[in-house]
Amino acid sequence: MADDERTTPPVAPSETQAYGRPPPQPDGQGYPAAAPAAAYVQPMPPPPVWHAGPPTGPVGRVRGTGMVVLLSVVTLGIYVLVYYYSTHEELKRHSGDGLGGPLALVLAIFVGVVSPFLLSKEVGDVYERQGRQPPVTALTGLWVIPGFLILIGPFVWLVKTNRALNDYWRGFGVQ
Repeated sequence: MADDERTTPPVAPSETQAYGRPPPQPDGQGYPAAAPAAAYVQPMPPPPVWHAGPPTGPVGRVRGTGMVVLLSVVTLGIYVLVYYYSTHEELKRHSGDGLGGPLALVLAIFVGVVSPFLLSKEVGDVYERQGRQPPVTALTGLWVIPGFLILIGPFVWLVKTNRALNDYWRGFGVQ
């Protein structure tokens, strides 16, 4: 092979070269022309905003937090299962998305520790579908974990999640 037929390997980027810019290319040796630097430093466009639109299902009911606690104590925890079933079913019927009551009940019975996380997530999701900042997320369920030891965490979780859900329903005119 003749010397004029050989190609020179690409130049490695130097330590001083800006990240994301192509290395300098020698002209006339079969390399593609370097793209203008401005093409590499333009900011990415913002992601599109997605809203699911207005919910089409029936609105759920407002439940007093104190009443939920009272009924849970009086029924020795049975009302907690009713609460999970009812709230998940209302959210599913209202938004068309989520676990629904039967699946939420099965999960609450067999792996109950995930139920606070799932309910807080679904409540936060209905806020996000409307383009609003969610007052609770799945991470709100973390209040329940230390709560088994000190018995305050579950109440904090219930107050936060139930208040967010009640505020959501009140936004539709439910009293």
